[in-house]
Amino acid sequence: MRIEKNDILTVEIISLGSDGEGIAKADGFPVFIKDSIPGDICEIKIIKAKKNLAFGRLLRIIKASPDRVKAPCPVAKRCGGCSIQPLSYDRQLDFKKDRVRECLSRIGGIDRETVFAITEDTVGMDEPYRYRNKAQYPVGYDRKGDLTAGFFASRSHEIISNDDCLLLPDEFADILDALLRFMKENGISAYDEKTCSGSIRHLVLRKAFATGEIMAVIVSASDQILHEDMLPEVLGRAGNVTTVVLNINKENTNIILGNKNRILSGSGYITDILCGLKFRISPLSFYQVNPYIASKLYETVLEYADLSGSETVWDVCCGIGTIALFLAGHCKKVLGIEIVDAAVKDAEENALLNGVSNADFITGAAEDVLPRMTMSGSEKPDAVILDPPRSGMERPALDAVIKVSPERIVYVSCDPATLARDVKILLEAGYSIRKARPFDQFCQSGHVEVVSLLQKMSNTRERTITLDVEMEDYYRLKNETGKA
Repeated sequence: MRIEKNDILTVEIISLGSDGEGIAKADGFPVFIKDSIPGDICEIKIIKAKKNLAFGRLLRIIKASPDRVKAPCPVAKRCGGCSIQPLSYDRQLDFKKDRVRECLSRIGGIDRETVFAITEDTVGMDEPYRYRNKAQYPVGYDRKGDLTAGFFASRSHEIISNDDCLLLPDEFADILDALLRFMKENGISAYDEKTCSGSIRHLVLRKAFATGEIMAVIVSASDQILHEDMLPEVLGRAGNVTTVVLNINKENTNIILGNKNRILSGSGYITDILCGLKFRISPLSFYQVNPYIASKLYETVLEYADLSGSETVWDVCCGIGTIALFLAGHCKKVLGIEIVDAAVKDAEENALLNGVSNADFITGAAEDVLPRMTMSGSEKPDAVILDPPRSGMERPALDAVIKVSPERIVYVSCDPATLARDVKILLEAGYSIRKARPFDQFCQSGHVEVVSLLQKMSNTRERTITLDVEMEDYYRLKNETGKA
C-alpha cells in the first residue's frame, strides 16, 4: 500500500522519535505523529508523504496507551517544550535509555549484546518539574495585537502565551509579568521579526538555585529602552533580581543573544554553587539548566575518569569551567578549551573564586586548538573530557584526541546520535566503549544527556602514526586555501 497525503489511517504507536513524536508503522512504512505515545491506537491524517517515511496529524485517540497520563500543563500540546509530558515518568526514563541504545547500535555499529550490557538505567528526578534555572521568553504580539510572551510552538515562531511554565521557578512568571506591564505602561514595543522593527525581543532569566540570585537579561534591538533606569526596581519587586543586563541584538537572526551587553544594575553576573564549588554565570555563559541532574552527571564524569591525583586532563568545550574545576581537585593538572571568550573569562574567575591553581583555560575552537597542541609537543593528557554541543565533535578535533591517545575518554553528549557517530570513529581508532549512563537533564522533553566511557586498547600505535600524516596534510591544505 502506498501512503499518500490526506490518507486517513488507523495505526498503533510503537515507539518515539528523537523529538518525542510517536512512530507508527503502516505496512512497514514509518509514520511520525506528534502528540501520540507508544501504546496509543490512533486515527491519523497523512500531512506529508516522502519516499521512505511520512508525517501524520493526530485526529483522535481511539484507545489510549496504558502509559498515558494527563499533562499538568494546559498548553503542553501547543508549546514545543514538553513533547512527552503525556507519557508516565517511568516510561520517559525507559524511552531515553532505549534512545541511547538504539543510536549506539544503529549509528555506532556496536552489536546489540554489547550495547545492552554497557547502557545503564537513566538517572532521573524524584520530582521532574520546576528544575530549569534558565528561561528564554520571546516577546511579541498575539493574533489580536496584544503584547504577549511565552514560548514558541513546535517548529514555528508563533508565541504560545505561557505565564507559568511548570519547568521553571515560580518567581519567573512574576518577573515576566512585571516586564510586560512595564512595556505597556510606557509604550515600549516588542520586536517584529517580519518587519525588523520594534524594541524588546526576549527576556532571558537565570537563577542560581543555591544562592537564590536571579539575572534578568532584556534582549533589545535598540541601544536604549525608554525609562530603562526604572527596570531594576520594577523587576526587583517581582523577584530576587540581583542584576539586570541590557543585551543588544540588532541582527535579523534566530540567535537570541547579541554580543553587546550593558549592565543596568548589579554586577552583570550571578553566583551559583554546584558540587561544592562556586560558579560565576554571566549572560553568555553556558551552564547546565538542571543543577540537580548536573551534579550527578559531574560525579559520573569523575567516576569514569578514574583519577588518582597524578594525571593531566583536557576538558574540551569546557564552558565556564564547571567540570574542569570539579576535576582539578582530583588530578595534577587540568586544561580547559572553550570557543566562547566570555565563558573562558568566567572560567578563569571561577578558578580564582575557588582557589584552584592547577587549572588553565584556552580560548579557541577545539578543531583549531587541539591539532595545534598535538603538533607543538604539549604535555599529553591521561584523560580527555569531551563535552561538545549537539552537533558533536568536529573531525579534526577528534583526530587530534586520537593522536595524543589518552588512556580514557569521557564523552558527555546532549545528542545520542552525534555521540554514536563520534564513538564509531573512536572505536575504529582502537578504543572500546565500556559504559554509557543516560541522564534526564531535560525532563518532559525528548532530549537525553549521556555520559560514556571509552578506554584505549593496546593496538593503537599504527593508527597514531597514520594520523600524524593526516594532520600535516590538514594544516598544509588549511594554510594554502584558508579552509580544510
